[in-house]
Amino acid sequence: MIVTVNGEQRQLAAGATVATLVASLDVAPEARGIAIALNGEVVRRGSWQHTELLDGARVEVVSAVQGG
Repeated sequence: MIVTVNGEQRQLAAGATVATLVASLDVAPEARGIAIALNGEVVRRGSWQHTELLDGARVEVVSAVQGG
């Protein structure tokens, strides 16, 4: 299936979840400051493992950074 992640299309296996997507991005699932929006709705971290992605989904992965 094809999903769009931060504006770029990505091929994922059928049945992929938000958690498997995050792992494929080399982001540790326990990393702090990561937020996921699926089709414009924020997905709570506790739901990543159970939130299945569907073909054509739009996902935004946002990482908070410190600076000054």
